[in-house]
Amino acid sequence: MGIDLSSLYNFRVGSTPKININSYGSRVTFGNSQTDSFQINSPARLFNEVEIKNMIATSPEVKKILSENKISGNLNMAELHALQNGHCKDTQDVAVAIANYLPPALKQQVNIRDLKDGALLHDFGKVLIPAEILNKNGRLTDDEHKIMDLHTELGYYLLKNSGLNDSVLNMVRYHHDNYLKTETGKNFVPDINLQILNIADKYSALTEKRVYKDAYDSKKALMVIYGDVQRGEVHPFLFNALVKAVSAEQVPVIVK
Repeated sequence: MGIDLSSLYNFRVGSTPKININSYGSRVTFGNSQTDSFQINSPARLFNEVEIKNMIATSPEVKKILSENKISGNLNMAELHALQNGHCKDTQDVAVAIANYLPPALKQQVNIRDLKDGALLHDFGKVLIPAEILNKNGRLTDDEHKIMDLHTELGYYLLKNSGLNDSVLNMVRYHHDNYLKTETGKNFVPDINLQILNIADKYSALTEKRVYKDAYDSKKALMVIYGDVQRGEVHPFLFNALVKAVSAEQVPVIVK
């Protein structure tokens, strides 16, 4: 038997005295306390100036990096929010699309929750990179490259005590490393989540318009990444999954 839902439209909150949000709705939560648990656990809560200042204040590692490299420590919140809603969200979408097109045996090894969190947070450390380096309209000098490269370590140490697990933290710290480079000099095993993030980050960056370059179309970006496959720096299964996702239009076309 069908159910007529038309009458329910009158029960929108605030539209009728039949629902009193103060005596009913205010007591409904999604967790075990008055604060909804999804808000507590969401990585979006970390994109907050007060939170980040507290991270810096309680991290001797961050203070040391800033001091040794003569970085002011000023927060670039505008850039961080632009990353949150732009490149990092795009990278997250690409990463999930890659995971969806993996062979079943590999797909089972992916932790989608960790992958999404790692993708959203992977450039978190750029909040402390000076804007004149982040947005330089031209090639970076060697010294500027050194500062830019610090965003992975800064992000890791900023987030280290924020309740994130090691898988997510390693994605933040090592997202520019591929699995061949990590065979020497690194103290972790690059799991499939990290390898997916590595290729998703690169594809997103290539297909974005930035101050120093035009956006690549998907074919040109895939050809660049195929070069990484030929050098043994990207697993063919991951590349094939990316190609399938792009062909099926599951990866968004990024024009910024």
